[in-house]
This record gives sequence, C-alpha cells and structure tokens, in this order.
Amino acid sequence: MMLERTGYTVLAAGTPGEAIALAREHAGDIHLLMTDVVMPEMNGRDLAKNLLSIYPNLKLLFMSGYTANVIAHHGVLDEGVQFIQKPFSKTDLGVKVRAVLDRK
Repeated sequence: MMLERTGYTVLAAGTPGEAIALAREHAGDIHLLMTDVVMPEMNGRDLAKNLLSIYPNLKLLFMSGYTANVIAHHGVLDEGVQFIQKPFSKTDLGVKVRAVLDRK
C-alpha cells in the first residue's frame, strides 16, 4: 500500500510461488522485486534468482526485520545487495525504492 500511495504499480503476492506465477502471467515489464529475505517455501535470494530468469533486468530490494549484519552473517545476502530493514516509513521506503530503480 505504501508503494501504491507513492504512485507505483504493485503486483502483490502472498508467497514466493504466487510471485513466480504472477511474474510468468504478467504481460508487461516488472522493474523491481521487493521481497522479504526469510519466507516459507524459499528464501528471498532463491525467489530473486527464479524471477531474474524471467526478467533479467529486474532490480532487487530485500527487506527483513533482522539486521543486515545478521542476514549477511548467515550468507543470505551478498555484499552490495540493496536492503531495507523493517520497520520502515513510507518516506524511507520511497527513497530506497527510487535509489534502487535509478541504479545502473
């Protein structure tokens, strides 16, 4: 809802499997995957790998209630991966999403 209120079009999925199905069925481009790091079915990194096979130019933003240091220590995120820690404000999310989308 935060992203929609900022003007972005959002395809929301409740599970990684739903996200993959939505991506396969979606007729247009998908510019950004914003996903939690830890989820049932598969982790965010595996979901990203799956969706990158469909949308190779997809930008990635991972989120978690765990700190980036804890997540990196467990090998879930590689160095340089874009990350936002929960909870976050609408403003912080908007700034982070814009920064990720504008990265070359």
